[in-house]
Amino acid sequence: MPIMFNTILLDAGFNLGGVRLLRHKDRRAAKGRTPYELWRDDRQQFDLYQSTQSIKNGSRLNAPYWASFVGTPGDETLFVGIYEVKNQRLLEQDTPKPHMDGADEAGSCHVYDITLEHRLGDLAGKLLIDWGPGDRAWIQRADQQNKQIIELRTAFREPEFPGFLNFVGSLSGLDKLPKSWIAVLQSSKGVYLLTCPKTKEQYVDSAYGEGGFWCRWQIHAQTGYGDAVALKSRDPSDYQVSILEVAGTASTSDDILRMESRWKLKLQSREMGLNRN
Repeated sequence: MPIMFNTILLDAGFNLGGVRLLRHKDRRAAKGRTPYELWRDDRQQFDLYQSTQSIKNGSRLNAPYWASFVGTPGDETLFVGIYEVKNQRLLEQDTPKPHMDGADEAGSCHVYDITLEHRLGDLAGKLLIDWGPGDRAWIQRADQQNKQIIELRTAFREPEFPGFLNFVGSLSGLDKLPKSWIAVLQSSKGVYLLTCPKTKEQYVDSAYGEGGFWCRWQIHAQTGYGDAVALKSRDPSDYQVSILEVAGTASTSDDILRMESRWKLKLQSREMGLNRN
């Protein structure tokens, strides 16, 4: 029999009618500043993000408690705590936005006093629920939406790196990867594949410099293509990136370039792709 989130709320003494469920996943967020990353890395900025809300949502947010969740990079819904909410008022002065460039202007939004509750604090960062369809409905009433708990972990942890051969990502999503994944990619070198979703073309390249795969991919991500002649002949695209072969720790740059040439032959990326050398 499934365990439901409302059961936990009731056991902790909350009135379901006084609890709003909030799922924060802001598509406007700048790189490295999603609600999940703010909660993980800078709780003060996360609290600022959460306490500043659109005026149009005032009636929907009108409750003494918010049960807060964040959307993870893997699109899970992670519980991050219950907040007591008081003193809804207009923002009094221009305030820098925690999740993107710019500032919220005085009088343009509501601000709340929020305090993290001790109740259910031991579940923050450990409990995952099934939010259900329609993640745009990010404000919901607990008394009308009983969410199923799908996992309870012993401690907060990010998803484990899937392994080099199983890793598939997009250039636009690189900065949303867990820090532990980034560390692995920074310390590894080898041959990788870019594939264009628009033209269905592929490009084989290698990472042999400092910063490994990660730093090499950042060049592509910043420009939409990189520094190769054939890529520059195409419009910038959000390429899919995957790893073909990882070099050993003793491999030299010449070793990795030979690996790259071998993969170009195997995939015929000169004849049927974007490689020109």
